[in-house]
Amino acid sequence: MNKPQLRVGVTTDRITGVSAPARRVHRAILRAFASTGRPPDRDSLTAVTGPSLDALLRELHDRDVVRLDERGGILAAYPFSGRPTTHTVAIAGGATVYAMCAIDALGMSAMLGRDTTIRSTDPHNGHQVTVTVHDGQAAWEPVTAVVVNGVTGTSADEDCCVPAVDRCCSVLNFFTDPASAHSWLAARPAVSGVVLDQGEAMQTGVDTFGRLLE
Repeated sequence: MNKPQLRVGVTTDRITGVSAPARRVHRAILRAFASTGRPPDRDSLTAVTGPSLDALLRELHDRDVVRLDERGGILAAYPFSGRPTTHTVAIAGGATVYAMCAIDALGMSAMLGRDTTIRSTDPHNGHQVTVTVHDGQAAWEPVTAVVVNGVTGTSADEDCCVPAVDRCCSVLNFFTDPASAHSWLAARPAVSGVVLDQGEAMQTGVDTFGRLLE
């Protein structure tokens, strides 16, 4: 099976089209999540943007850099989720946060320049997977753990139009071993995915998020 072409989290093409003022807001949102585990309040963001906040948030939403609710509140800023997920990340010197998916969780340490401890659950067998990242090196428990990288659906048009949270995030999970991952994929014909070993998964997270705050 060929590795699917994914648009996971905040990819380079999404960021390229974001204006400089919107990027300042984006960085402020990411730093708030890392410090508190929650999105920032409007007052703190308005201090960065002035009265243009709503337009800048809408720009970030339209680029699929953040996700907003129907009232304009921040639901997520890849790699962070403002709602509970199965992936929690304890950040050294910061908060314990929710990650949107396994790849997002693995990219946080490089993005923040801090050690992290990731705890997640294999969706096939319900067992815990823990990844501790220290000085850029990851230790996995169990040692057989892997990650599924994939998308739902097969349409190229969907890939361009559907946000990553709907297209990818429910698929990108930790598994205790390759057999569990393959069994989970086999039961889901609508998912196009591959099993990444630990090095591949970690590198994907670093490549996706490692330079996001620069």
